[in-house]
Amino acid sequence: MLTVYSPDHLYQNAQFELIDGQLLPPVDTPKRVEAVLEKIEAIKLGEVLPAQEFGLDPILRVHEDSFVNFLQNAWSDWVKEYGEKEALPLNWPARTLRQDKIPEAIDGKLGYYSFDAGTPITAGTWRAAKASANVALTAQQLLKTGEKTVFALCRPPGHHAAKSLYGGYCFLNNAAIATQALLDAGAQRVGILDVDYHHGNGTQDIFYHRNDVLFVSLHADPRLDYPFYLGYEDETGIGQGEGFNFNYPLPWGIRWPEYCQRLKQGIDLMINYSPDVLVVSLGVDTYEHDPIAKFALTTEDYLSLGKMLASINKPTLWVMEGGYAVPEIGNHITNVLIGFEDN
Repeated sequence: MLTVYSPDHLYQNAQFELIDGQLLPPVDTPKRVEAVLEKIEAIKLGEVLPAQEFGLDPILRVHEDSFVNFLQNAWSDWVKEYGEKEALPLNWPARTLRQDKIPEAIDGKLGYYSFDAGTPITAGTWRAAKASANVALTAQQLLKTGEKTVFALCRPPGHHAAKSLYGGYCFLNNAAIATQALLDAGAQRVGILDVDYHHGNGTQDIFYHRNDVLFVSLHADPRLDYPFYLGYEDETGIGQGEGFNFNYPLPWGIRWPEYCQRLKQGIDLMINYSPDVLVVSLGVDTYEHDPIAKFALTTEDYLSLGKMLASINKPTLWVMEGGYAVPEIGNHITNVLIGFEDN
C-alpha cells in the first residue's frame, strides 16, 4: 500500500491548548504522525511518497473564500496585535448574537471562524494545514491513476473543519477536499465512512445537502462528548441530501463485539450505496487507553476493523484523523491497513 506524507506537518507544533479548564500541552503533536511513519517503514507496508502541490483551487471547492483567506492571514494579523504567542479565540457569535457580520479585529475573526478554544493557530498553521490537504489530494490523484488503495498520512487532521469553521485540531477538511476532487475527476458517487471517536461534524456540514456523497459516522454520543452539538441519529440530510447522512452515536466503554454490530450496519449502507470510491476518515482514538476518549477497542480489534472495511470492495482512500495514544498509534493504524490488505 502506498502512503503519502509531508514533513510540513511539523510546522503545526503548538505549545498548549485550552482543555478541561487548563492550558495544557496539546495532545495533537508531531509525534503522532512520526510514530505512524516509523511503523510503516519498519514493517515495509509500501512506498512512502511526498505530497504534490495543488494550489488553492481544490480547497476552495470545499471551503469558503473568506475562511481560507482568514487562515492564510490569521497569524500575521494576530502578531501585529499581540506579538508572537499562540492565537486562541476570546468569544463566539452564539445564540442571540449576530452571525451575519464578520468583525475586522483579529479577536472577532478568531471567534467567528472557530468553534472551540483548543485549536491554537501558530506561525506554521497555514503551511501545515495546506500541506495536509495536499497529502490527501496526492492520494486522490494516485487513485485516479489506478491505485486501488492509498493511505494519506494527514496532519493536522480535518474532519471537524466545516465550510467556514475550524476546531478540534482541524483547519482544512482533508477528507472532504479529496472527496470533492474525486467527484470533479469523474466519480459519480463517493462514500465517506468516519470511524474516528469524535463525530465528523465538518464533513457532515459540507455534504449535508448532497446525494453524490454518502456520509456514515460511528462516534461517541454527542450528548456526552465532543463536539456535543452535532452527530445525532436524526441528522439524515436536507433536500437532495435527505437519506445520505447516517450517524451512529455510541456509548462510552463500548467494546468490539457491540462496536462491530454498528459498524456492520454502516458497511451495509455503504455496500448498498455502491460508491465509485470509498474515503475512510481513520481515527484510532477509539483505543481503550486513548488519553481523550472513552471507547474500549484493543490493538487486535484494528485488524478486524480493516478486514471488515475490505468487504465494501471499492477503491479506498484512507485519510488519517485522530488517535492520541502515541506509543501505540503506529500499531493501530498499520493494523487497520494490514487487515484491509490481507483480504
